[in-house]
Amino acid sequence: MDNRDLAAELQRLLARIDQLAASMQRMQDENRSLRQQHEQMAAERAQLLAKQEQARSRVEAMISRLKSLEQHT
Repeated sequence: MDNRDLAAELQRLLARIDQLAASMQRMQDENRSLRQQHEQMAAERAQLLAKQEQARSRVEAMISRLKSLEQHT
């Protein structure tokens, strides 16, 4: 293999390394974005579960009051 072949191979390898580095950066950015989305969704889920629990408690309280009124009539 002469110097031109080695130089061409080196250029090919350097270009591939640049491509891999760019791909890695894109994946890191995407991973960071996905982690943020996951955190936001987890927080939203917690809020929704809390609201659901509040609604369930209110419904149960209403049912108890209705049963109590029914027994007194």
